[in-house]
Amino acid sequence: MKAPRLNRKLVLEGAVRSPDGAGGFGEVWVALGELWAEVTARTGRERAEAGAPVSSTSYRIVVRAAPVGAPSRPTQDQRFRDGTRLFVIQAVSERDAGGRFLTCFADEEVTA
Repeated sequence: MKAPRLNRKLVLEGAVRSPDGAGGFGEVWVALGELWAEVTARTGRERAEAGAPVSSTSYRIVVRAAPVGAPSRPTQDQRFRDGTRLFVIQAVSERDAGGRFLTCFADEEVTA
């Protein structure tokens, strides 16, 4: 298996619940760190949501592995940011038997 080309710097973000001042909570995304990644498009589709077209593309994002529980290890429901682009992580698995890299399966949605 070829080593991945980690040529894009992505920001790993996690959601934090924050009081909204009215007795409820809001969700705020905070940066957890930067990771170099290989980003590969997988599949795409378009659908209508509330009368507007929404384009959804799945990606395979490969990053260096980190120990389980480390803040630099991506998990489901976190996201990667690349400028204004957001990639929501759906699942994470080890890419190789040696555990040197992780594959993150992520989705990007864009409203036209």
